[in-house]
Amino acid sequence: MKKILLTGGMGFIGSNFIRQYINKYKIINLDKLTYAGNPANLKDIEDHSNYEFVKGDICDEKIVEECMKKDIEAVINFAAETHVDRSIMYAGDFIETDMYGTFVLLEAAKKYDLDRFVQISTDEVYGEIEEGLFKETDQLDPSNPYSASKTGADRLASTYYKTYGLDTVTARPSNNFGPYQYPEKLIPLFTTNAIDDNELPIYGDGSQIRDWLYVKDNCEAIEFLLRKGKSGEAYNVGGGNEKTNMEITKKILEVTGKSEDLIKFVEDRPGHDVRYALDNTKINELGWKPQYDFQEAMEKTIKWYMENEDWWRPIKSGEFKEYYEEKYN
Repeated sequence: MKKILLTGGMGFIGSNFIRQYINKYKIINLDKLTYAGNPANLKDIEDHSNYEFVKGDICDEKIVEECMKKDIEAVINFAAETHVDRSIMYAGDFIETDMYGTFVLLEAAKKYDLDRFVQISTDEVYGEIEEGLFKETDQLDPSNPYSASKTGADRLASTYYKTYGLDTVTARPSNNFGPYQYPEKLIPLFTTNAIDDNELPIYGDGSQIRDWLYVKDNCEAIEFLLRKGKSGEAYNVGGGNEKTNMEITKKILEVTGKSEDLIKFVEDRPGHDVRYALDNTKINELGWKPQYDFQEAMEKTIKWYMENEDWWRPIKSGEFKEYYEEKYN
């Protein structure tokens, strides 16, 4: 059974990945427990024999090395600052974690000659595209500090393959949605706001288009690339579900049974990309395709937030911070 160092596993996608694959791999979860790192995400498996949690920062060389000494065979690097709005206000945090933290992990992986290093990137590294689909060979043209920091990490992983021969694979997923997503992102924010009859603030006119990918499909793609990805390559992981922000918003209101009167148009954010869209041909030809129907997955996701208020209310109220500081410090 392969032993993986998975970083950022208390976050949205990382925790979903751990829950999906804890019976297949031994996983050490290295997480700094920032505001978006929630121990409640993995409460149901925290005592699993294949699971170990280590509180620590991927920028801390000592902690990373201590983890590597535990017979690690592969790294999956989910750890990152991810929210565009926050990156516009606090760009330095993104550069430090997303770029320097990735460097620390790559150096340790090189030192211990690991079998594979999977870097989790994003479709935002390409910037916007008005027509057509982005291929992996297209120019990277990020539009904000978040996507720029992820671009730096993406390319850094590639250079460790080219320069040092480290076995790296990079995944570039489109917008994920699903359970356990921190309620600053569009779907959980708007769903929880709608539940409480609070306004749903839409940037601009809501015409921005994103390709939506159910988190379980993304986790399956990442695990697939862990096993089957070609060394040194990057792979687009798109859901093939292009929707405007307005379409997503109206779906949330439909499922929650709330009025469109809750919609409030607000000033657009700086550098807001109009459209993201990925060409999945490369990973499709390798053998992976998304399996979940978008409409069913969306309804299931919205209903999860409706049925799990005990998960998100402490986060939105600020109580969560006190909980994890008491439990994990």
